[in-house]
Amino acid sequence: GSTGQSLLIGGDGRYYNDVAIQKIVKIGAAMGITRFWIGKDGLLSTPAVSSIIRERGPAWQKPFGAFILTASHNPGGPEEDFGIKYNCGNGGPAPEGLTDAIFENTKVISEYITCPDFPEVDLSTVGTTVVSDEFRTVTIEVIDSTETQVNLLKTVFDFDQIKTLLDREDFSMVYDSMHGVNGPYAKKVLVDVLGQDESTCVNAEPKDDFGGGHADPNLTYAKELVETMGLDKTGAKIDVGDRKVPTFGAAADGDGDRNMILGTQFFVTPSDSLAVIAANADKIPFFARQGGLKGVARSMPTSGAVDLVAKELGFDLFETPTGWKYFGNLMDSKEIYKGKDYTPFICGEESFGTGSNHVREKDGIWAVLAWLQILAASNTDSSKPLVTVEDIVTEHWKKYGRNYYCRWDFEGVDKAKATEMMDKMRKAVKKNTGRKMGEYTIKVSDDFTYVDPVDKSISKQQGIRFLMTDGSRVIFRLSGTAGSGATVRMYIEQYQGDKSKLDLKVSEALEELVKVALELCDIKTFCGTETPTVIT
Repeated sequence: GSTGQSLLIGGDGRYYNDVAIQKIVKIGAAMGITRFWIGKDGLLSTPAVSSIIRERGPAWQKPFGAFILTASHNPGGPEEDFGIKYNCGNGGPAPEGLTDAIFENTKVISEYITCPDFPEVDLSTVGTTVVSDEFRTVTIEVIDSTETQVNLLKTVFDFDQIKTLLDREDFSMVYDSMHGVNGPYAKKVLVDVLGQDESTCVNAEPKDDFGGGHADPNLTYAKELVETMGLDKTGAKIDVGDRKVPTFGAAADGDGDRNMILGTQFFVTPSDSLAVIAANADKIPFFARQGGLKGVARSMPTSGAVDLVAKELGFDLFETPTGWKYFGNLMDSKEIYKGKDYTPFICGEESFGTGSNHVREKDGIWAVLAWLQILAASNTDSSKPLVTVEDIVTEHWKKYGRNYYCRWDFEGVDKAKATEMMDKMRKAVKKNTGRKMGEYTIKVSDDFTYVDPVDKSISKQQGIRFLMTDGSRVIFRLSGTAGSGATVRMYIEQYQGDKSKLDLKVSEALEELVKVALELCDIKTFCGTETPTVIT
């Protein structure tokens, strides 16, 4: 039955999205839903879905939930290019209790009902269609995909200050949407609102195959942008001759919730990006006008760079498993759970996801605008030389020290063998605690367990950790949802507080620790390789 509330539907525009939307409407109508909101052309970024649930009125029509069609989550289909995600009435991903219940239902479902004669919805035009019969009326509203999200962002940032920066002669930028859903949002903000040339937005046309590329904003897959910014896939500088390299570069993923930030021949790691945004949050109106940032959180594999900022500036700090739902609980601690208010709040993951409590999802364009705001606030005097991305990051390192960090992904490995490798390390955690390896001593070896401080739920086996006495870390996680086979992720981190050692090559700074990590996991024996497919 329906209460007058809406079901929101949209996706990243990939394979089968258009077909799936029509099927969801027909099944939903048969189940008694009487109002649907659908993004124009079936397109909605993941953060836009969250903002629409939370911000778009009228309140009595507010969505009770949303289907996001994106292979960024639980990929399926012939080429693993289709997926379905469900978000709840708070705008965030469905909690584990709900997804577990849905999964259990899939094991026993024997039939479903649909309305086969329900007319196809024209997704190409914004407007309202009413379908009635003798029993009920169903209202379908095709909505502007970008309007609610962009209006929200206008309240979060000082667009006038950002425009002043973008209009400077010595500033140029490029934003690569990688043919995902982010393109229309990038164009709306940068071209329509901030008055920049369309050339600032590249690969901004959403395509059902992402233009044949892999829409993942990292040094390996965003190769067109990376080359434009004067780097190679390791983050090292390339010879650009006398070509002018843009001041600022950014990339988005397929569903618009992740980001990569680059300066001129300079790569900002996601962990450093999170720390820099947190340290400079007072430059962003959303935080400054609410009394300042209160809380920060990072996923466990993300580097401890933000921890140093939290300690210095007195923020509440949380280390969670990977997954945005854990951050959502912390943001909703007061609103839903009647606990402590940790907001305003910033959180991030090393997998290029950053966001705040303006929505309940990662938000790629939010992170790009946060960087532009920090740059704008650092460049208020146009008579002075431009303060660059690299300047801001190196000043941050001078103050807080540098967390040298990288992630090695071994993609498409045999899942059974990878599981065996993880199990062997899991069984040896006690034996490895106190073990000396080269110049490192393992202070703690464990399998990360998280007790949620808000709802008290417990998440086990979230990653095998080796924490060294000098603060360095080696972490291993196994993922089964990133393409064919399994993916082993190996995280390496070493803190450096010596100001004379802040500009080492990452590979050199971590060389000895990488050797220790490879010995600890013995991945060559189990998976047949020590060569990662991706290094970030």
